[in-house]
Amino acid sequence: MIVAFSVSPLGIGEDVGEAVAEAVRVVRASGLPNRTDAMFTSIEGEWDEVMAVVKDAVEAVKARSNRVSLVLKADIREGVTDGLTAKVETVERYLA
Repeated sequence: MIVAFSVSPLGIGEDVGEAVAEAVRVVRASGLPNRTDAMFTSIEGEWDEVMAVVKDAVEAVKARSNRVSLVLKADIREGVTDGLTAKVETVERYLA
């Protein structure tokens, strides 16, 4: 599965980059394939391992704020590996 998620602290002001960086640090330390952009972090793996990383990322942000917002979107498809790369390559092939 691929999960794209955004976790943000609430109530700490406009500058949330430092707290969000803690969530990204957790994702990168997981060893699972991942990618971060301006709006979401995507992570790929099996259900239990991906959801555990999302939970740990939320907890990392929660350590800096009493309230946290989580937006999550999942693509659950059996037998697919390297979907983070393959999906983008397919779109790029059509654009070429």
